[in-house]
Amino acid sequence: MKKLLCPQCKVSALYVKNGQGDRRSVYVTDDYRVVPRNDGESLEGFDLETVYCLGCSWSGSPRRLVLR
Repeated sequence: MKKLLCPQCKVSALYVKNGQGDRRSVYVTDDYRVVPRNDGESLEGFDLETVYCLGCSWSGSPRRLVLR
């Protein structure tokens, strides 16, 4: 399993938001699964259709992430 990267700045540090604006750190696998960065955390209630990069201002669909 490889982690996908931001297409703009090429980092794997991403997050998702819920309806209240809370953030949860995630990464996206090469089969486009959004996975919590910290063991034991749940992504229930979080919008997994849009991911946000922690390294720059990019946001978008997990399918737009790249391998390199």
